[in-house]
Amino acid sequence: MEHILVTGGAGFIGSHFVKRILEHADDVARVTVLDALTYAGHIENLGTAFLSPKLTFVHGNILDAPLVNDLVAQHDTVVHFAAESHVDRSFFAGGVFLSTNVHGTQTLLDAAMRHGIQRFVHVSTDEVYGPLLDGSATEDDPLRPTVPYAASKAAADLVALSYFHTYGVPVCVTRSSNNYGPYQHPEKIIPLFITQLLKGEPVTLHGRGQHVRNWLHVEDNCSAIELVLRRGMPGEVYNIGGGTDMTNQELTAALLHVCGADWDSVTYVPDRRANDIRYSMDWTKIADSLGYRLARNLEDGLAETAEWYRRNPDRWAPLMRNPHTPIAKANFDTQAGEVPHGR
Repeated sequence: MEHILVTGGAGFIGSHFVKRILEHADDVARVTVLDALTYAGHIENLGTAFLSPKLTFVHGNILDAPLVNDLVAQHDTVVHFAAESHVDRSFFAGGVFLSTNVHGTQTLLDAAMRHGIQRFVHVSTDEVYGPLLDGSATEDDPLRPTVPYAASKAAADLVALSYFHTYGVPVCVTRSSNNYGPYQHPEKIIPLFITQLLKGEPVTLHGRGQHVRNWLHVEDNCSAIELVLRRGMPGEVYNIGGGTDMTNQELTAALLHVCGADWDSVTYVPDRRANDIRYSMDWTKIADSLGYRLARNLEDGLAETAEWYRRNPDRWAPLMRNPHTPIAKANFDTQAGEVPHGR
């Protein structure tokens, strides 16, 4: 029976993964969540997972080496979600991103090496590849991040893979496109637009809304991560894509539709700094080698997500009053009229 340590398991993606594992994995004896409960991590995200006697929650930081060492020693597997993850925040807090995302990852890897962990899944992002004007990045393409967040994740990826090549730590790396779904913090573009539209407030598009992203439902990402956990080859990277590439303007049109709003609710503002025009990944590898298939289409996924925010204002309304959300523009030198809204 497997003992799994999930870092960042009270965050958006991590909490979905924890609930999935507890519901579907009969061979799991225990799941321990380690989470620092920063602004984006909420114990409420785990919800019904606490009904399971298999779940243990530990409030702590991946930079706490003695704590990490003690926890890793009690587990067979590590699934590492914990990270600083918001692009705009990285503009004025680069040191925090490097500390958590790089040094924190190394702290976990050191403990994994010391205690002979059987599998270590490091969860990363498509942003490490940087912008692509055409084509799609494969797992063998060079990393060309353009912002501090993406650079810190690229560095963490390389550190993780180096522990496989140097010490034999059985590391797999996943890189997903933009996730969306219930429980996501409302600083990200989809929940931000949904919650603003539900309140009858306008939404803002950077530039002319022509930035292209691929959108992946969080449950599809978690199913792919579970595949990598179970069947991935150590030392390998797996891109995890969705099925829908679209401009932010196209995304906005879809969100207006599901929220019953119109284009009068949209204003355009100057583009934010270092806003990569297009991300694109090839995810043939995980489809062919591990049998990954999408279960959600974007239309249904957005409708389901909007309905969750409509029914759960108690979960997101307090976050909108948090002084850290949205990012106070006084914290960094923005362009005139710039409004942060994540990826």
